[in-house]
Amino acid sequence: MLQRIKIVVLSLVMISTLGCSEDFLETKPTDAISAADALSSVANMRLILNGLHRQMYAQSPIPGGSASRAGEHYFIPLGDVLTGDLIHSAPANGWMTSELQWNSHNVSTSLTSEQLWYQRYHFITSVNSIINQVQEDGLAIDENLSDVLGQSYAYRAWSYYRLVTAYAKGYIIGDPATDPGVPLLFATEPPFTSEARATVAEVYAQMEKDIDQAITYFEGADPRGNGSAKIKSQLNINAAYGIKARIALSKGDWATAASSAALARNGYPLMNEADWLSGFNTNELPEVIWGGNVISTETTFFRSYFYLISPTFNGSQNRGNPKLINKEMYDMLPDTDYRTKAFLPDAPNTNSSASNDQGGSFESDPNYDTEEEFEAAFDAIISKYGMTPQHNTHPYMHVKFLNKNPGTIDPDDVIYMRSAEMYLIEAEAKAMSNDITGAKAALDALGSARDSAFDIDQYNTQAELMEQIKFQRYIELYGEGFSYTDHIRWDEGIDLTNSGAAAVLYQDGFMQDKPSVNDDWIFKIPQAEIDANPNINEADQN
Repeated sequence: MLQRIKIVVLSLVMISTLGCSEDFLETKPTDAISAADALSSVANMRLILNGLHRQMYAQSPIPGGSASRAGEHYFIPLGDVLTGDLIHSAPANGWMTSELQWNSHNVSTSLTSEQLWYQRYHFITSVNSIINQVQEDGLAIDENLSDVLGQSYAYRAWSYYRLVTAYAKGYIIGDPATDPGVPLLFATEPPFTSEARATVAEVYAQMEKDIDQAITYFEGADPRGNGSAKIKSQLNINAAYGIKARIALSKGDWATAASSAALARNGYPLMNEADWLSGFNTNELPEVIWGGNVISTETTFFRSYFYLISPTFNGSQNRGNPKLINKEMYDMLPDTDYRTKAFLPDAPNTNSSASNDQGGSFESDPNYDTEEEFEAAFDAIISKYGMTPQHNTHPYMHVKFLNKNPGTIDPDDVIYMRSAEMYLIEAEAKAMSNDITGAKAALDALGSARDSAFDIDQYNTQAELMEQIKFQRYIELYGEGFSYTDHIRWDEGIDLTNSGAAAVLYQDGFMQDKPSVNDDWIFKIPQAEIDANPNINEADQN
């Protein structure tokens, strides 16, 4: 393992105070504490967990890390950028340009391949410290410690899931019994010499064991609650079932995926139109099962999720690169679906640096005939969404992710899991099991909530259902990072012809063959890992 990995409690963490209640977290800074002190009590073990909750989104990197890729703020949008689902309209200041061109995740020396690996193993070794200490001390398991252990095992399962789905061939499209996965680590103390690559099947077996253990502990813990944004930064039994559903879906364990997804969403009703169009900027939305509660006094500046995705954040990446929806997918949306309002197909192309060479004025934008119409359309968008006059607009730009305080760099929450995803997992799993009735019921619950004219009876075969499920996943989960694993599970390549993406910008990312025959989908093991780990050598590289 990278020699830099060590157990740390960040200097800015959310302090555990009272157990699982609305007063569960106190949002003020504290000093870092030693590893020995961190494990001296259940309360201090919570500090490790709260450090990890914050590390999910924080700008401050762990020692040896990189602020530019310091958490899920980067790796969530990456999942949609790699596949061309979250389309960039221009390079702007260059953020993620190498990624969308497929010149980063498949390079062993890139920060992207290094930091995803490094950070997830940091999570694993951190929760290992809790799990191992409880076992070594033989501590009595009460409701408080049950919650700590539930979160620890859930984080370990989630971390291995994030690793194996990036650094190994997809379970369904490969040979999991022999395909190399990632090292399985259970150690606590340095030096972290790590292990050889376990097989994909072995990694999945460990994930399944860990997530089942997490659920068992959560069953004996005080319920977390599901109301406040602060509370939802903590993992609970619903989030654990959601992780279990994701693992099972990626494996093709359809029965487990369907049942776990149904349990995960229990108590988290689907959003109404007003909530869905409110900007996806708070954990308080009723669908949110798990998300990062970004502390308002701790801005993440230009390392935030909204910096990489929102049209209203006031950064050069946002002003110069409105993110687009695939126009072919948008054009399939019926007018009766209120999600059409999250995209602006007729926005003027004001950016003279737009990669499609149609930006800068009404003369180059085919949608406008006069300067007056062009400027009026721009002014209307800027006024409605609170952008600055320096922001650019572009046809088919999204307005799904909106800052609470538009035109600023104020931080907002980052959503990791919500109930709509669980309906879609259940629908897909049941469709793949040929439970047509069950698949239709799950899909109808979501489709009818979004589209007043949704007619589930149009979809009566597995093929018809899967086509609609794929479409719904694209629209519903746009920008939430699932497209990369979706493409691998479905064994679908990339073809951005007619999408609105510019081939001159996307280069190799404009078209890629399907994952089963194209190993460029697999992240490269970091060169730093190969150099440091005696159990992995160049022959083990993807």
